[in-house]
Amino acid sequence: MAGTGQESGAAENAGFEDLSDSEFPDFSELGDIEELGSSLGNPRKEVDPQGPWKWKQEADAPTPMERFHLRCLWVSDLSTQSWCEQQMVYGKELPGFQSAEKAAVLDAGSSAHLARELELHDLVNIHTSTKEDAWAVKLLNVLTMVPILQSGGTIREFPVFGEIEGVFLVGVIDELHYTSKGELELVELKTRKRAMMPVEAQKEKDRFQVSLYKCIFDAMVRGQVTSASLVHHMKLSPEVLLGPQVHSHAQQGGFTVKSFRDLLELTFLSLNLSDLPVIDALKIEYSHQETDTVLGMEMVVFEEKQVRDKLRHHLGYWTGLREPQGVDVKEAWKCRMCDYAAICEWRQSGGMRTLSQEQRAKKMTK
Repeated sequence: MAGTGQESGAAENAGFEDLSDSEFPDFSELGDIEELGSSLGNPRKEVDPQGPWKWKQEADAPTPMERFHLRCLWVSDLSTQSWCEQQMVYGKELPGFQSAEKAAVLDAGSSAHLARELELHDLVNIHTSTKEDAWAVKLLNVLTMVPILQSGGTIREFPVFGEIEGVFLVGVIDELHYTSKGELELVELKTRKRAMMPVEAQKEKDRFQVSLYKCIFDAMVRGQVTSASLVHHMKLSPEVLLGPQVHSHAQQGGFTVKSFRDLLELTFLSLNLSDLPVIDALKIEYSHQETDTVLGMEMVVFEEKQVRDKLRHHLGYWTGLREPQGVDVKEAWKCRMCDYAAICEWRQSGGMRTLSQEQRAKKMTK
């Protein structure tokens, strides 16, 4: 499997990170704190709440996607948004503000994903200098993995992308394989700092994540994702010739392509002609980071209407129909582990700041 070695800034907004986007901060240290309801505790950081990061939204302001210069949304962002939307926004506004403890948890999770990926195949680092090259590497990975899955094999770190509800979404599925019953099963790996299963709120976030993966993957194999949509949303130039290393890697894989357009056509032809089924089963595997011990498995029931309703609500923020919302009072215990508690406008206002979707839409049209 190929990975990118991009020049700094050259492949901006390419749409993927090199590793899976599936690892999130471990909130297991909360213990039974979920029962404490609205007990917020003391802020962990002393930051001036009137500082430069305070949220300000004018009626004629750009949408969050425009403000953050995003051409797509990551499944990980949407999943984190379901934990606490306001926290996710602060994470975008204040990169690098994350505590060292949570950063260490993320690093450990990424290492676990990489180790599992290397069990099936080696990684080849490929130099890329354009966003077309960066996407070309992902498309080559799709082309390589589709035949493996067609033959009944197991694949890991499968890129998924597509327009869902009018917004282009991207992500990386940890693992796809067939069960003994012949069902195509998605497996999502979640690592835990402590040897205990997560609280229900985090399980719900994880269920939403794998459900979104199914929505995107199913659309890809049904022919509902088009090359035109990818080019449009990601602002790609099909006529661009592939870089030397990308072209060489494609040739080694047996693919006769010269331009990004050639690779686009080949990839979508492969997907459209494949007999790959939609995903039948969703499973989340929780394991202990230190010992690599499996803590438990969770089978997820896919409920499309609920998933799409939740997605539409989340997209309402990104498309500028409403301002970000924090957690409900019954989930205010989450604030005790939040890096942004001291500057959180939602927390300070008691959750009364946000406008309704209808009010926000009216303001934007004035």
